[in-house]
Amino acid sequence: MRRLLLVLAVIAVGTVGVVTAATAAGRGGDSTPALLARAATVAYEPAAQATGVGVRSPVSVSVTNGILEQVALTNPQGEQVEGALNADRTTWTSSEPLGYDTEYTWSGTAKGEDGVGEPLAGGFHTVVPGTVVRGVLNIGDDRTVGIAAPIEIQFNGHVEDRTAVEQALSVQTSVPVEGAWGWLPDENGGSRVHWRPKEYWPAYTKVSVAAKLYGVDYGGGKYGAADVTSDFEIGRAQIVKADARSHRMVVERDGKQVADYPASYGLASDPNRNTRSGIHVVTEKFTDKRMTSAQYGYDVMEKWAVRMSNNGEFIHANPASANAQGSSNVTHGCVNLSLENARSYYDTALYGDPVEVTGTPVQLSARDGDIWDWTLSWDQWQQLSAL
Repeated sequence: MRRLLLVLAVIAVGTVGVVTAATAAGRGGDSTPALLARAATVAYEPAAQATGVGVRSPVSVSVTNGILEQVALTNPQGEQVEGALNADRTTWTSSEPLGYDTEYTWSGTAKGEDGVGEPLAGGFHTVVPGTVVRGVLNIGDDRTVGIAAPIEIQFNGHVEDRTAVEQALSVQTSVPVEGAWGWLPDENGGSRVHWRPKEYWPAYTKVSVAAKLYGVDYGGGKYGAADVTSDFEIGRAQIVKADARSHRMVVERDGKQVADYPASYGLASDPNRNTRSGIHVVTEKFTDKRMTSAQYGYDVMEKWAVRMSNNGEFIHANPASANAQGSSNVTHGCVNLSLENARSYYDTALYGDPVEVTGTPVQLSARDGDIWDWTLSWDQWQQLSAL
């Protein structure tokens, strides 16, 4: 009996030793026991084999129960898309736009908690535009413009989804400026949108425009061709006060009068020859400009011509009307000055300067050219926004 009890005691002690050893081994490190370690699970955004994928939104690959060891997203030419892993190496996200109508392929490895590698594979195809539409800004980098200059983006095709486009546009200024985008009627088959401040720009404001148009769905199968940007500055505050009743043209700069010229305006008795009342905007200027009219039978070359609307209105020199300048209005709608005065004004004029015409029977309107933004009240202008 004593011999049997001794054998049982030895067996019991041995069993306890085994359990204790197993428990100690389980506490020996932070690694997951092999029986509990899980395999990596990989997920893609967009899903594998997706088509019509947008080119602007980031794409990603992520893993649960593991880490991403290597990640590459390549186009058919073998070029890798830029991107980065997050801090714990569980997600890789692209950081640059993709190309239209392109097949992209994933490669790399995800390693699971079980130590087993899971290859990244598959891919997706980006959207195929019916047409790509380009937008062009009217004010280039480093230009200086007048205080009435609108920012214009002219598209070479029709924009159906104006809300989507307007959401991609931004204007940043060095001082607070209230303004809004407004959509004007299409011209030459293309849409156009202007940004106009509520009031004239503050002088010497620095302006940055960003139109993130690449990849934007314009509707009707049209997509944005490229982003466009511009950094420019507003110049001095020069305003032309052109009261046809006074037969004078006054120039104010930064709140002070700097010139007062005798002038002749459009003949009031002929509505077709009236200078239009309203806020005009200087758009271009010519040392010599040929001016013609089939209706009135003239074809002359005039000097120092500053265009203030697209309906044929200029401020320019005209020796032929010298006797009327300062005393009567006899022109075909332009503002006539002497050669000396026209040259003096020409040298100061900037794109975007306002020319405020008053005292004539006919008002400036949308029929009179490209920039009629200032013929609308602020409330009316805001109604042209798509937002």
